[in-house]
Amino acid sequence: MSRRNNRRRSAGPASLGLNGPRVEAGPSGYGDEQYLVRQIPGARAVKTYRCPGCDHEIRPGVAHLVAWPADGLGGAEDRRHWHTGCWNGRGSRGITRRWS
Repeated sequence: MSRRNNRRRSAGPASLGLNGPRVEAGPSGYGDEQYLVRQIPGARAVKTYRCPGCDHEIRPGVAHLVAWPADGLGGAEDRRHWHTGCWNGRGSRGITRRWS
């Protein structure tokens, strides 16, 4: 009987279904700031977050996105988790919740 070649794939971004961040314009009220945006698939969403666009919770298991300023000066505390629809509508309705 022949032996199967079971190579293990690395647990890198491609195998997790995550793409690298893309650059987009930020929420209205922040001028021309650029934000890095990354999709979070539902299988990787394990915590509850509060969306700044609608001020509702993003429950575990719900696909959403995370955005942070592209200036590179901030850290993990500057990341915000958004419902995808709230982020897509950010230019027309602004944000509901301000963070400090």
